[in-house]
Amino acid sequence: MIVDGKAIAQKIKSALKEEISRSKRKIRLAVLKVGDDPVTAKYLEVKKKFAEAIGVDVRIYEVPVDISNNKLRERLSEIVHIEENDGVIVQLPMPAGINMQYILDAITLEKDPDMLSSKSWGKFSTGKSKIFPPVVGAIKTIFDENKTELKGKNAVVVGAGRLVGKPVAAWLIGEGTTVSVIDENTKNPEDYTKKADIIISGVGKPRLIKADMVRDGVVAIDCGTSESSGTVSGDIDLDVSKKASTFAPVPGGVGPITIAMLFRNLIELSK
Repeated sequence: MIVDGKAIAQKIKSALKEEISRSKRKIRLAVLKVGDDPVTAKYLEVKKKFAEAIGVDVRIYEVPVDISNNKLRERLSEIVHIEENDGVIVQLPMPAGINMQYILDAITLEKDPDMLSSKSWGKFSTGKSKIFPPVVGAIKTIFDENKTELKGKNAVVVGAGRLVGKPVAAWLIGEGTTVSVIDENTKNPEDYTKKADIIISGVGKPRLIKADMVRDGVVAIDCGTSESSGTVSGDIDLDVSKKASTFAPVPGGVGPITIAMLFRNLIELSK
């Protein structure tokens, strides 16, 4: 079964719109945008459209690309302390030379819907957070929709990045799943993927996982995005869908749900 992320996101969008309408509260998401990179602008536009559809105000704060790390953190801290801002995110990717974690740690727990600050990570990784990192929330939503059993299953997480690999692996372990995390240093990665009940990849290398590297009936969730000449590709080759019991492709799988989960987190934090 191929996951229709847009349809799932639409259901979440409708529910959030109704919740905001009932509460009659003004909710605002503040976005810090560094420079004017077209990729960054593209991602931001998608979020703005979602926000508009559910009745959330988005306030964009732009800073020049040559800003120093200290000045950037200072500016972000100012934005966080504006009372009307219910949640604050930094639009990624950030330019080279920026100490990303140092900047993100200026966001307080109560205003961190992306859950990228060290304090948010600590709370999530110890099982004390009421919300999930958006990509984890998206994957959990897919598994809940398809009644995917996690306890006792073997999962392979491809990539150990802060945005996908680390939070997904931590969550799966908490769900009673046996997890292997593989990366570019792993010899013979197919030895792991062929035994996996679940594969989740988020490294941004097009068609890295081929059909001959997975077993029949695998649950394959693609969270990796790479773009070349206007074409978007995922980490997992589309031929894997012929062998998978559940397949979330790129584009159209996890991505739309991840944005929906960001706004679900925002609304939860605003309470």
